[in-house]
Amino acid sequence: MSERRNRGAAPGAIGRRGVVLCAGIGVVDFVFRVDSFPTLSTKSPAREFLITGGGCAANAAITIARLGGEARFAGPLGDDEHAKHVEEGLIKAGVHTGANTRVPRATTSVSGIFIDAAGERLLTTRRSHGLASARPRRPDRLLQGVDVLLADNHFPGYVVPICRAARARDLPVVLDVDKPTEFDDPLLALGSHVIFSAEALRMATGIARLDTALARAAEHCRGFVAVTNGERGAFWRAGSARGHQAACTVTTVDTLAAGDVFHAAFALALAEGRGEDEGMRFASAAAALKCTRFGGIEGAPTRAEVEQLLKGQMAKGGSF
Repeated sequence: MSERRNRGAAPGAIGRRGVVLCAGIGVVDFVFRVDSFPTLSTKSPAREFLITGGGCAANAAITIARLGGEARFAGPLGDDEHAKHVEEGLIKAGVHTGANTRVPRATTSVSGIFIDAAGERLLTTRRSHGLASARPRRPDRLLQGVDVLLADNHFPGYVVPICRAARARDLPVVLDVDKPTEFDDPLLALGSHVIFSAEALRMATGIARLDTALARAAEHCRGFVAVTNGERGAFWRAGSARGHQAACTVTTVDTLAAGDVFHAAFALALAEGRGEDEGMRFASAAAALKCTRFGGIEGAPTRAEVEQLLKGQMAKGGSF
């Protein structure tokens, strides 16, 4: 392990309660559990149904709170009933929501999601209307007492000012690149830890092989850069150092929100003063546990559950 990676990125002392601000999108998910996805002109009965919060940043905030960190959420929401549902879910989970921006006459995004017997998902989203122009109030003030900023790239106009303020404070900025983007995106230059979804990285580079695509991304993203690839684990690069974090072997029930859980757990590990190696292991275990439960973010694990899984993996003497 290199000296830089062993130091970690966060200013907090190891073992302290980390404080993470999650900036970005909040969504309402309508989730159906089916045996198989419906096809053209057919019906597929739902075995389970629930309405829950969703969206990268909102899901991450709930995860951080469940893992024992202090979570804050800042994001643009409409003035509709769906926005109330997002806020109520965050508050119930113990997330601070005072930084939310409610936009008059705007609508909150909603998603319809099918989860099949293998845990894979089929998803459609009605995008929000009127939120793209929203801007945060006093970004620097939002970061008071914060150890790490975690931002997604769905509302760049909203999160870029917060990321700039975090960089001015020399805070780690973990970017969840969930939405396909270009490498001249100014948001990428603000991240100290940029983590792509496999789909977003392939679309950004035009390269199917993820380790090769990540090498291309590392030419444009300073600091730590990684890509998550579900059960195949995650590749990362940090300067001349590089590696692969294996995924835990679990029985998959529902992959919805697994990526959000991964980003959240990684950001929390940094906020607690842990290094990137340990953060990747912690994130992989948290995401794996989420996949064993139906219900999107409702299946996010607790700290005790993650630590138990990590102990079990290490006891097996594997490479995890």
